[in-house]
Amino acid sequence: MSDDPFFTVAVAMFAGAIRVSTPFLFVSLGECLTEKSGRINLGLEGTLVFGAMSAYAISYLSGSPWLGVAAAGCSGAVFGALHGFICKLPKVNDIAIGIALMLFGSGLAFFFGKSFIQPTAPRLSAIDFGFLTSNPQMKVALQINPLFFVGLVAALALWWALRNTRFGLVVRMTGDSAATARAMGTSVDLVRFLATTIGGFSAGIGGAFLSLYYPGSWNEGLSSGQGLMAVALVIFSRWNPIACVAAALLFGAAGALGPALQSVGISQGYHFFNAAPHILTLAIMIASTSPKRSLKGAPGELSITK
Repeated sequence: MSDDPFFTVAVAMFAGAIRVSTPFLFVSLGECLTEKSGRINLGLEGTLVFGAMSAYAISYLSGSPWLGVAAAGCSGAVFGALHGFICKLPKVNDIAIGIALMLFGSGLAFFFGKSFIQPTAPRLSAIDFGFLTSNPQMKVALQINPLFFVGLVAALALWWALRNTRFGLVVRMTGDSAATARAMGTSVDLVRFLATTIGGFSAGIGGAFLSLYYPGSWNEGLSSGQGLMAVALVIFSRWNPIACVAAALLFGAAGALGPALQSVGISQGYHFFNAAPHILTLAIMIASTSPKRSLKGAPGELSITK
């Protein structure tokens, strides 16, 4: 085992970046698709929490963690569909509805999840790539959950679909100009409903990762605002699914900074380093107030651009 503290911190941040970034990745991809259609869904924090609870509950009751993942995705799709249905009503603000659904989803998860705080549910297993190295620290770091790879494939698929398919063209056209989409015979409400539903499904999967792998339990403080941070992440990535991967890894590494430093005995300022993802989010939001740079590449129909 290497005694170099820099190597230890680097390995810990590498492992932490992959683990911590996975929920960010799924939520940001869902929000990226939703915003590409011209709608913002701030309710994904509640969707993430409810997805985590439903995944844990179904995994415990059925004995199958992958069934729990499916349940989390379906519950997220229901919340996304609810957001999409309400937002198509006249004179409804998507940001206000998102905040309401965030509170509703979190409250519902806490209500139904109280009986699942103590029981231990079957967890997702990791793929062990430790055979690639003889270093014990790297062996641990190379235990990667399959959902991380699913997220990578989903990011590539979404990037390709938005650029090369009729579906992607319709979503981008709807997000850039609703009037043009209507003139082309496209149902703007239907496109946004579907995009928001798929976005909710993706956020629910992110919640399943939290409760069934890392940290791998269910409690009411599980999310720590990751659903809301994903909105800043999408802005940071300029609504590009591939950039969402890099941004999620950056946020994940920031989240792993505190534990990585603690592993080499640096405990002073531990809570400050643990707040790194929140500080990064604040920095991004402050930077995004620039009228010249912040909304470059943003879909024209987003309420934040008007």
